[in-house]
Amino acid sequence: MKQPYLKNDLLLRTVRGEKTERTPVWLMRQAGRILPEYRAVRAQLSGFVELVKTPERAAEVTIQPVDILGVDAAIIFSDILVIPEAMGLPYEMVESRGPVFPRTISSKADINRLKVADISDDLAYTPEAIKLVKKELDGRVPIIGFAGAPWTIFAYMIEGSGSKTFSKARAMLYTQPDLSRQLLSMITESTIRYLKAQIAAGADIVQIFDSWAGILPSAHFEQFSLPYIQQICKAITEVPITVFAKGAYASLAQVGQLPCTTVGIDWNTEIPHARSVVGSTKVLQGNLDPAALYAGFNQIKQATRQILDAFGPYQHVANLGHGVYPDISPDHVRCFIDTVKEYSTSMRE
Repeated sequence: MKQPYLKNDLLLRTVRGEKTERTPVWLMRQAGRILPEYRAVRAQLSGFVELVKTPERAAEVTIQPVDILGVDAAIIFSDILVIPEAMGLPYEMVESRGPVFPRTISSKADINRLKVADISDDLAYTPEAIKLVKKELDGRVPIIGFAGAPWTIFAYMIEGSGSKTFSKARAMLYTQPDLSRQLLSMITESTIRYLKAQIAAGADIVQIFDSWAGILPSAHFEQFSLPYIQQICKAITEVPITVFAKGAYASLAQVGQLPCTTVGIDWNTEIPHARSVVGSTKVLQGNLDPAALYAGFNQIKQATRQILDAFGPYQHVANLGHGVYPDISPDHVRCFIDTVKEYSTSMRE
């Protein structure tokens, strides 16, 4: 499918390995609680889940950071946990606690009650929101689609909520490995269908978030996470793919060998190390410490210039090393974005 003309295609040219006039910049969780405009929209609804499932409102908050912050891409407003819900395991978003699953998975009987997601029946709201964003943006910037990596989704489905250890999910890998693989395969197939629906609706690039990669020992990451991400990457041939496996330091070289265009790195990863183990063929994305945005403007500018110097002028998408924290001032976020634009332009002069 031929993509429409984009007025700002910096992100896509960068991930294709082209030399560009400056470094593209966007932020994970840029459409969210840092913006008063987002909070105003959410206040009109029953909560987060209704916002995700209402295409017109999800599209509205997706576009807000493009207008307000000046980022180089719009990432569709959604949540990684729409996949387990579409498979038959609904979740709730509890204020100040995060996602909670009233039911969890612990046995083969539980898995047998699940299904591979039917996108047209269970997840049509996300592709519909992407279509609305595509129309409204009219080629101003590309649209990023996304999904959670199968291990991260698995962890929530077993544990029932966020956790410091995800001990139940990790225990299942040891005690019921075959059952774990069955569930991971179902999540993987659901995710492939979901991402392909996002692409068909107009997503120009997609990102896989393995938020809990870092809690696995490397042997388990390479057995229970990496193969399923690889399966997704091999299936998605229509657009570029970014893989962000937070905390998977020992397996970063293996992540770099995935059939993806871009590897996201978190703020604890040394940039020279990432480049050396990932290699020269992949674009790197990241990796300013989100907490750096609490600092004053001069400190933010200095920290931003330092990471841009470390990455160099090409093969880099500027971002944070994880999602922006909800209590950070939008003015501080804008300082980061503006510094990336100004300094990365000067690096090429």
